[in-house]
Amino acid sequence: MAINLQKGQRVDLTKSNPGLTKIMVGLGWDPVQSSGGGLFGGLFGGGSTPNVDCDASVIMLGENDKLQNNKDVVYFGNLKSADGSIQHSGDNLTGAGDGDDEQVHVDLGRVPSHVHKLVFVVNIYDSVKRKQHFGMIRNAFIRIVNPSNQQTLLHYNLTDDYSGKTCLVAGELYRHGTEWKFAAVGNGTNAASLGEVVKSFS
Repeated sequence: MAINLQKGQRVDLTKSNPGLTKIMVGLGWDPVQSSGGGLFGGLFGGGSTPNVDCDASVIMLGENDKLQNNKDVVYFGNLKSADGSIQHSGDNLTGAGDGDDEQVHVDLGRVPSHVHKLVFVVNIYDSVKRKQHFGMIRNAFIRIVNPSNQQTLLHYNLTDDYSGKTCLVAGELYRHGTEWKFAAVGNGTNAASLGEVVKSFS
């Protein structure tokens, strides 16, 4: 049964699941339905859903939470890490539908020893130009699945009010000795692009 996490909670991943080396990290979100109705709702197409293009990315950090190499960022423009340990499912442009919107497969056994932490980030593509923010998104979550039996191990719903925020740090996987732990982060930032997020770790 999946463990439902609260913001700030940290939990053993591999220690609690002996033999677990491969995981799937699913990230999901839904656009908020704008309230229609009334004269103006009719005039301006009320009830329509804004097309908010969220992108999930993974930033691979070394010691002191620093990015060692710009190639250690996996996102829609670089779907696979150089070492092959991380594989991104590709870009989902709308967030419509149930379940995961984007998925990242991680082979924990292949993550290079210099990488101490994997940061899972979701940002809104072209947020400044489109005047979009995470107040336009609901039901955001991150979950970790054992792909060998499709069992959800951990699930974290991001329930804070993220209005005005353009980037979410959803969660982190980090080394703890020989094991891996997961932290439910859920912090919103005003980074305008993935590049800006990456720069904060360099």
